[in-house]
Amino acid sequence: MVDDILTIEEVAKYLRVSERTVYDWAQKGEIPSGKIGTVWRFKKAEIEKWVNDRLSSNTRPVIQTSQVQIKNILSPDRIIFLNHSTKRDALLALAENLSTAPQVKYAQELSVEILKREELMSTAIGRGIAIPHVRLASVTDLVISVGISRTDIIDFQAIDDVPVRLLFMIAAAYNQHSYYLQTLSYFSSKLKNQELRDALISVETPMEAYELLIKE
Repeated sequence: MVDDILTIEEVAKYLRVSERTVYDWAQKGEIPSGKIGTVWRFKKAEIEKWVNDRLSSNTRPVIQTSQVQIKNILSPDRIIFLNHSTKRDALLALAENLSTAPQVKYAQELSVEILKREELMSTAIGRGIAIPHVRLASVTDLVISVGISRTDIIDFQAIDDVPVRLLFMIAAAYNQHSYYLQTLSYFSSKLKNQELRDALISVETPMEAYELLIKE
């Protein structure tokens, strides 16, 4: 189908990067692409897989995750317990919490954009984890909220079909692309630790979860 073939402009909008960045990636072979004549074209399924691979893999040397300091972007009041069976309800509850952060100026915009991003492609990365994320011009600095679900959320369409129990919602300023990717990579890597995941699911208070997350 024609709808499955994307232009540089569409990929840039989808990934929330500049068209020049997509062009450079294509030229260097860093993103799945092909040429029709002199025009770059991209298969949507391949782009989605590429994004998932980047979220789920540790093999991203250009991203320096050591720069991520949890204490700077998370506080205990932005860790909440969820009891929703659908991802929409869980995302809205977590977005409501995240919008209380001073870095987020418009609560409604955050909720709308988070849901819109989820419609493009599931942010579930496997192992019971989802990392919903968005960059907005109205956000002044990167900030996160964490949701620990007391029930399985089964409609996230995770790549391994494991129901989601842990959600890490990231909102960043539009010009924080590098730090945004660093943060995504940091949590993707940190949460590969099954003991940490099990401990987070079992905590009784937000402070317990916070202490687990800030531990190096």
